[in-house]
Amino acid sequence: MRLWFAASSEVPVYRQLVTQVALAILSGELHPGDRLPSTRELARRFGLHPNTISAGYRQLEREGWTEARHGSGVYVRKQKNTAPTKEQILDQRITRFFRDLRTLEIPRSVVRRRLEEWIASPPPDRLVLVEPDAELRQILLEELRALGPLPVAAISVEDCAQRESLASAIFLCRPSKDVAIRAALPPGAELITLPIRSANHWLAPWLPVPSGHLVGIVSRWPEFLETARTMLIAAGLPAEALVLRDARKPQWRRGLEQVSVTLCDKASASLPGIAGKPRVVVFPLLADSARETIAHSCDFAGL
Repeated sequence: MRLWFAASSEVPVYRQLVTQVALAILSGELHPGDRLPSTRELARRFGLHPNTISAGYRQLEREGWTEARHGSGVYVRKQKNTAPTKEQILDQRITRFFRDLRTLEIPRSVVRRRLEEWIASPPPDRLVLVEPDAELRQILLEELRALGPLPVAAISVEDCAQRESLASAIFLCRPSKDVAIRAALPPGAELITLPIRSANHWLAPWLPVPSGHLVGIVSRWPEFLETARTMLIAAGLPAEALVLRDARKPQWRRGLEQVSVTLCDKASASLPGIAGKPRVVVFPLLADSARETIAHSCDFAGL
């Protein structure tokens, strides 16, 4: 660190020392733990009285910039970061919010009206899954209920028109329906896009591929049947080893007594003929991070 001193200045030399050291710390030129030159070294280098240097170092310590270590010297002190108050955190987020709004060029009257609507709306007290496919809606609803004691319901996209009954809900949807469902929801509604399980998680339990066994696949959702079939064949299972059963059709249980294992979705796992049967594997559609994704946006008890 380089220092300058003007002995004939109206500013006392010790104050010149204090100011230069403080600015060096603030600018990052000096770091916590750095050792300052000794009193004797500075006095000799600049032709100053040691008491003048000592007075500056004592002032730096009183102001919290440095600390004297007995027999070792004077060191830059690590500054304590005071945790911001809740009000300060709120002010910071409000500042970022309005900074982002300026880039959107939305009229202030519109911003004010929408903020008033948000403040006046009741706090969320439940989750509502919005899914146009009735069979998939039931599967996802069962998986969401299995996450814990969550207040969760499921509706179709058309049901979004009943806005009064959905005023205190946080909405959920799968990624491919995000745009359409957001357009159907009332202004200001909060929508969480649920993370879906990757193909790798579908395949992992079947590697290495078992051989010499029949595998049953049961679901009321046709896309589950086709996806499971595709993934298992990709993993190396022969197509003739797969027994696909659409549980919406009569006599769907036929042939399942011959399979070594039955794969199904969460909703189909409770069907008569599947529930309680040995070697039933439930393939979840939601990713393991779904619970964390929901909890991040909610403060409901039990999450």
